[in-house]
Amino acid sequence: MNAANLIPHPAEALILARTNPAAIERARRVRLMAFDVDGVLTDGRLWYSEQGEAVKSFHVLDGHGLRLLRENGIAVALVTGRQGVIVPRRAAELGISLVYQNARDKAAVLSELAQAESLELDQIGFMGDDIIDMQAMQRVGFAASVPGAPSYVAHIAHWVSTAPGGGGAARECCDLLLAAQGKLGACLNAGVSRLTGAIQ
Repeated sequence: MNAANLIPHPAEALILARTNPAAIERARRVRLMAFDVDGVLTDGRLWYSEQGEAVKSFHVLDGHGLRLLRENGIAVALVTGRQGVIVPRRAAELGISLVYQNARDKAAVLSELAQAESLELDQIGFMGDDIIDMQAMQRVGFAASVPGAPSYVAHIAHWVSTAPGGGGAARECCDLLLAAQGKLGACLNAGVSRLTGAIQ
């Protein structure tokens, strides 16, 4: 809610009304949000050429959401089990410096991140969609997932998006975090991101 008067912006109120109060409370504490890539920031499909992986498709809404988190004091990390040149390139476009590729133990990565950023694990969120993400999701304060995740993965999440991975799921998550912390209204009132350059 807005700190000035404790009355939520209408957009914040809309999001919060649709969200479990326990998830909102967890979202309020998040100071760093980490995202899996394949299946969360993308639709999970892998496109190959003769030279190897050639394409990943990212959604502009997700990209803007990640930048809104950063400009509102919530750090962003990308933690993926795969290795390639596409993810660092997308991260650089969005100003994200915390990029961890070939991460087989994502829970360990998040523990290291917490220590490096002087945070407790309950101040960290993670959005994942598969078995490799489960231990990390169980370790953090706010675990998010996508509707396309296996049921046993979604079951351990505190919150599941309505939009699919690669199709606005991460933006939904970003909007929830901002709404829970009373920061989304200011973004909407400003109308335009304060960051310079391309925002998506």
